[in-house]
Amino acid sequence: MMWKLVCVFLTLQLGSWSVWAGADELDDQVKIEVLVQPEECSRKSKKGDLINAHYDGFLAKDGSQFYCSRSDKEGHPQWFVLGVGQVIKGLDIGMMDMCAGEKRKLTVPSALAFGQTGKGPVPPNATVVFEVEVLSVSRGPRSMEAFGQIDLDKDRSLTKAEVKEYLKLEYEKGGKPRDEPFYEKILTDIFRKSDQDRDGQISAKEYNIYERDEL
Repeated sequence: MMWKLVCVFLTLQLGSWSVWAGADELDDQVKIEVLVQPEECSRKSKKGDLINAHYDGFLAKDGSQFYCSRSDKEGHPQWFVLGVGQVIKGLDIGMMDMCAGEKRKLTVPSALAFGQTGKGPVPPNATVVFEVEVLSVSRGPRSMEAFGQIDLDKDRSLTKAEVKEYLKLEYEKGGKPRDEPFYEKILTDIFRKSDQDRDGQISAKEYNIYERDEL
């Protein structure tokens, strides 16, 4: 695949593009720099999509690295549903409208990162910088339109078998069938983050938690 390198600053303010992308207040915005953008893009990420990505985190103050997905969890890229609070708000905002193969640099203010308390090596009130690379974008099981399709027995709860069948159909439909370990990895992450009562199913209530507007 051919790539083109670009260094542009984008703005994402409630549907309009300008110089900044972010939240409601001027001080609470995410600065987005597109580093690599594929020439072809069949799908752009949106709220509810299932994202597979690598991301590295740095402190804006001194450039020190506090997180690297390539070394954490045996270097596997991270799976998460975009826009529902499974990652910090700054990533949920800054990774909207991304293509598979795209790379961005996101500068995230503390209010959209780890706030006044900080977390681990990130001190309180720290602006952070993430370098993100999206590997795949697919329609996730968090979209309202998908829930009815996944819930094959119409009991308003999702089993691992139902979610797995849905994922298989989605990848095969896109011409990218995967092996069993691939699907098991996704299932493990989805149920770890979504099955709050650990009963082996994602109930309608648990599902609806992720449908509210987290942004």
